[in-house]
Amino acid sequence: MQVKILADSACDLPKSFYEEHDVTLIPLRVHINDHEYDDVKNIDPKTVYNAIRSGVVPKTSQASPLLFQQIFTKMAENNEDGVYIAFSSELSGTYSTAVMILDQVKEKYPNFNLSIIDTKCASLGQGLIVMEAAKLAAANVSKQEIINDVEFRSRHMEHLFTVEDLDYLAKGGRVSKASAFLGGLLNIKPILNVEDGKLVPIEKIRGQKKVFRRIIDLMKERGSMLEQQVIGISHADNETTAQEVKAMIEAEFNPKEVYISSIGSAIGAHTGAGTISIFFLNQLPK
Repeated sequence: MQVKILADSACDLPKSFYEEHDVTLIPLRVHINDHEYDDVKNIDPKTVYNAIRSGVVPKTSQASPLLFQQIFTKMAENNEDGVYIAFSSELSGTYSTAVMILDQVKEKYPNFNLSIIDTKCASLGQGLIVMEAAKLAAANVSKQEIINDVEFRSRHMEHLFTVEDLDYLAKGGRVSKASAFLGGLLNIKPILNVEDGKLVPIEKIRGQKKVFRRIIDLMKERGSMLEQQVIGISHADNETTAQEVKAMIEAEFNPKEVYISSIGSAIGAHTGAGTISIFFLNQLPK
């Protein structure tokens, strides 16, 4: 029987991906003006960005424990094996909730064979891992091989991103309010990455063009055999800039593919509009 792949919406893959590749979607939740939405399922990222631009501060919450229970129980009843590829435990409680619910379900179904992997990744960094796992599952490779691949890519996935306005990250406690204020005054654009699952600012550059040139340099420093990779770009309502960055990456590295996706509602509620993120591996699987 084919291994079932599960992924939460923080991986920023489009709704069509889950349907076409038989991946089970676990949506995070987004709250706007007393309304609660399931990310990907019944809210479009533009709704979040428009709300932010009008002065509303969207809030998010982890995936529903009840949904986990329903999905896991059904899989256990059907005797399905699965791998859940989860959003970084440092950025959401979703992973720990999933582990807790799995323990509960296994009390009734002790032979239920589901593995939950904390990728310590976010957005399309997590999404590229999910895409590869879905390919492996479709090729009927063993569960252990899928787990090995997911764990390897999780350890070696680089995240480089820049935000248009540091205020959104400051509101979520991701950067200090003082640095957000100074960044806005001086047109300073931060470059951030994800280290051990947490957001870490690594440099501040003045002006957008210089930021992307510096990101290309960082890709040269950190990447490995980029010409053989699928490189990911996710953007927050900023398709034009994403296409420009794609052209820069193609000209510099000629990768196998550059895959662009929209930053989803749950992640976008924290980054704000305009964010551009680039994802690639610093080592390729053997």
